[in-house]
Amino acid sequence: MAMLEIKDLKVYYGVIQAIKGISFEVNEGEVIALIGANGAGKTTTLQTITGMLQAKEGSIIFEGQDITKVPGHKIVSMGMAHVPEGRRVFAELSVLENLKLGAYTRKDKDEIADSLQRVYRSFPRLEERKKQAAGTLSGGEQQMLAMGRALMSKPRIILMDEPSMGLSPIFVEEIFNIIKEISASGTTVLLVEQNAKKALSIADRAYVLETGNIVLSGDAKELMNNESIKKAYLGE
Repeated sequence: MAMLEIKDLKVYYGVIQAIKGISFEVNEGEVIALIGANGAGKTTTLQTITGMLQAKEGSIIFEGQDITKVPGHKIVSMGMAHVPEGRRVFAELSVLENLKLGAYTRKDKDEIADSLQRVYRSFPRLEERKKQAAGTLSGGEQQMLAMGRALMSKPRIILMDEPSMGLSPIFVEEIFNIIKEISASGTTVLLVEQNAKKALSIADRAYVLETGNIVLSGDAKELMNNESIKKAYLGE
């Protein structure tokens, strides 16, 4: 059984249909990439899975449970975390306060402290800047904070929306290395990413979204060598 199953999902913004009946699945331990042009429906898909938007039709099954109508805050406590597009850190709060907010659904103080140390090991820069206001961090550091905050909820699956957007090449490299580490530590990853080449290089499988439809899917390495993908998304 797949860890996450999306079946015939349809999502509307008013009268405009953004997602047109897509189906896909994510198995435990995989890194799955959703790629496509701006406006293809990638962010809408993630927001619907995590309860920020409501599906008009279709179902979202997470670890055997139908979560289609479950509110977002309950989905977090079920083991799903979302790193939103644009990072969305709490600018006025310190790095440490942002991280602690990521654990708001958890009660065990010792385990939370253990998670915090794990985040600091993955993101040493965050420990160095733990007392600093999050709004004073660079874009790359804010992305690390958004990822660290999501990991504080101890998720079994993490959904990431455009983690490399607006970052320098050095930070992009660092962020993708961290995604590989997150995956290696046993957390399943569903990745939406404009940088298709990077996404396909670390993914197991990928789905290509075009105007609300999945038009192609398969092994990530094979898709990287697909001529139409190369032309449309890899700039080759």
